[in-house]
Amino acid sequence: MDSKYKTGSLINGSSPQKNGPSQDDGHLPKKFRSDDSPHSKGYSNSSINKHRRSLPVFAVKNRLLDEINNSPTIIIIGETGSGKTTQIPQYIHEARLEKAGAIAITQPRRVAAITVALRVATEMGCAVGHTVGYAVRFEDVTRGDTKLKYLTDGMLLREALSDNLLMMYNVIILDEAHERTIHTDVLFGIVKQAQSIRRAKNFKPLKVILMSATMDVDHFSAYFDDAPIVYLQGRQYPVDIMRTTKSHEDYNFAILVTVFQIHREAPPNEDILVFLTGQEEIEAMVFNARLVAKDLMKSAPHLRVLPLYAALAQFQQLEVLRPGLPNTRKLILSTNIAETSITIPGVKYVIDSGMVKLRTHNPMTGMDSLKVQRISKAQAWQRAGRAGREGPGTCYRMYTEEEYNKMAEMTVPEIQRCNLSGVVLQLLAMGVNALSFDFMDKPPTESIMEAMRKLSHLNAILSVNHPELTPLGRQMATFPLDPHYSRVILAAWEMGCVEEVVTLVAVLSGENLRVTVSKRREDAAAAHQKFVSSTGDHITNLNIFRAYNSAAMKKQFCFDNFLNNRNLEYAGGVRSQLLDLCRHSNIPISSCGQDSDCIRKCLIAGLFGNLAQLQREGHYLTVGSNQVVAIHPSSVLFRSKPPLVIYGEVVQTGRCYMRQVSSIDPDWVAQMAPTEFQRKLCLNGAG
Repeated sequence: MDSKYKTGSLINGSSPQKNGPSQDDGHLPKKFRSDDSPHSKGYSNSSINKHRRSLPVFAVKNRLLDEINNSPTIIIIGETGSGKTTQIPQYIHEARLEKAGAIAITQPRRVAAITVALRVATEMGCAVGHTVGYAVRFEDVTRGDTKLKYLTDGMLLREALSDNLLMMYNVIILDEAHERTIHTDVLFGIVKQAQSIRRAKNFKPLKVILMSATMDVDHFSAYFDDAPIVYLQGRQYPVDIMRTTKSHEDYNFAILVTVFQIHREAPPNEDILVFLTGQEEIEAMVFNARLVAKDLMKSAPHLRVLPLYAALAQFQQLEVLRPGLPNTRKLILSTNIAETSITIPGVKYVIDSGMVKLRTHNPMTGMDSLKVQRISKAQAWQRAGRAGREGPGTCYRMYTEEEYNKMAEMTVPEIQRCNLSGVVLQLLAMGVNALSFDFMDKPPTESIMEAMRKLSHLNAILSVNHPELTPLGRQMATFPLDPHYSRVILAAWEMGCVEEVVTLVAVLSGENLRVTVSKRREDAAAAHQKFVSSTGDHITNLNIFRAYNSAAMKKQFCFDNFLNNRNLEYAGGVRSQLLDLCRHSNIPISSCGQDSDCIRKCLIAGLFGNLAQLQREGHYLTVGSNQVVAIHPSSVLFRSKPPLVIYGEVVQTGRCYMRQVSSIDPDWVAQMAPTEFQRKLCLNGAG
C-alpha cells in the first residue's frame, strides 16, 4: 500500500487541500462548510427527504442560492458526493430563479443525463418527462412545460442551431465541465456569447453555472470574465491506493487475477469496478470472468458480471445501478463512462488499467486514429475516487509509481485533438466562423482550415475563403452525424437507396456486429459466412442487419449466428430515428433492393478522403495523404487485395489498420468524388 487518497475538504474556512490534480487556488473563492452525515441509498418515498437533507450541499443551500442569484456566471467546485448534480437544479427551481424559463443541465454522456433525470424526478415526486425530463441523441423525454431538463452537451448544442440565444432557458448548468468534450468546449463559447447578446439587447438574462469535481479554476474563471468560484465540501471517504511493483505486458490478465483475489477474500456485496478501454476488451473480459466465476461457485459468493459502455442499450446501462442481491457481488467492467458521470452503488474496489481509448485526428494527414494510451493523472484520481463514494475503499492500479509519474497532469481537451468538420459545420449553421469563435482553448488553426477544406469538398460551404453554408450544407447540419455521413445519406436521396444507406449509417454508429468465441472460432466463421458479401464489410453488415430485422426471435438468431444482439438492437434504434429525421426533412424513403453498387457509390460521396489504393509491394496507400495502411484482420476482405478500397476508420495498434472496408470501382470515383481526389487517384495510377 503506497498512500491514502481523500479529496480536499473545507475545514474552518481554510483553502481546499490538494491531493493529486485537484482544484487550483488562484482566486479567493467563497468557502462553504457542512458536516458529514451518513449516506442514504434509499429510494423509497419515506427516505428521500432524509437522503436530501443528509447531503453536504443542503447545509449551505441558502448561501449558495444567494451566490447564484447575485452572479450572472458562477463556477462551483463540488467534491464527489456533495450532491451538486441532483440538488442544485432543484434548489434553483424551488427558489424560482429560472422564472418563466427552464433550467438546462448538461452532461457529457447519455447514461448520466438519463440516470440523473430519473433520480431527480423520483426526489421531486413526478414522472420523468413532466417537470423533470431528459434529452439525448435520438430520445427526447420532455414536454413544453418541463422545467429541469437534463441533456447531453451535444443536444444543447443542436438546440443552439435553431436558437443561438437559447431563449427557452434562463439558467444553463454545464456539469462535469472539466471533461472538456468537444461539444462542451463549443458550448462554453455559445453560452458566453448568448449571455452577452441577451444582456446587450435587454432580453431576459441568462444565468450560467459551471460545475465540476476538479478543474483549472483560474483558467475557467478568466475565460468567463473573472466569474466567482465557490467550493462545496463533499463526502469522499479514504481510498487506499495499491500499485503494481512492475509493469504488466498483459494488464487484462493481471486485472483478472486481481478481481478473483478480491472475490475470494472480500465479503459479499462489496462490488468491484474495473476500468477498461472499449467494448471489445470489455466483452472479452466479461466472457473470461464468467468462466472463472462458474468454477468458483461453491467456494465464493455469486458473481454478476456487468458491462458498461456507451453503445450499450439504455436498460442494460441502468442494470449496473440496481442494488446487489444478497450474497452476490457485482463486477462492473466499464470504459471511462464511469469516471465521473455516474455513481454506481455498492462499489468498494476499483481496478484501474491506466489505459483509455482516445480518438486523435492528424490534420497533416487528415486521418483519424483510435489509439489506446495512458490516462492522465487527473483521470487516475477520478477513477480512484469511485471506490470512496459510500465508505472507505481500495483502488488497485495496474501500473507502477514510475508510470504514474510520467502521466500528463490533465487530458488534452478533445477540441485540440479531433476532427473539427462537425464543429465548424455547426458553428457556420449558427452564423459563426470558427476562426473568430471565442474558444476557451483555441484549436490549431491548421485543424480549422483542414475542416473548412473538407466541408468545401463536401459542397457544404461555398469555398474555404467564403465559408458560407450552401443549401446542401444546411441540410447536412440537420443530421446529428459526422458531416461525411450526413453527405452519404443525402447522396442516397439522389441515388434512390435511402433505406439501405440509413441502415448502414446506423450500424456504423455502434460497435462490431459479429462475435468470435475463442473456443468456437470455426463455428463462428461458418455462421458469419452466410452473410458475407464479396464487396466488403459495408454490404456484409447490411446483410446481417436485414437478416436480424426479419428474424422472429432476435436473441436466439444472434446466439445461433454469433452476433451481438446489443449492438444490433442499438443500431435498430438509431435507424428508426434517422428514418424519422429523413421524413421530417422531406427526404423520401427509397430502396435499391439488392443493388449494392449504388450504396458503395454513396459512400464515396462522403468518404472520398478514405480511399486507399493497392501498391505493387502489396500494401495500401491512402489516396489523400499517402499513408501506408493495411486491411484489418476482422475485415471480410482481409485475405483479398482489391485494387481500390474505401474504409470507415483507421485504428493504430502497432501499424495502421483500416476497418469497415469495401472494394470500390475506380470509375465510380470520377462520378462521385471531388475533382481533387479524382486527380490524386490518376496521379497514383488508378484513374
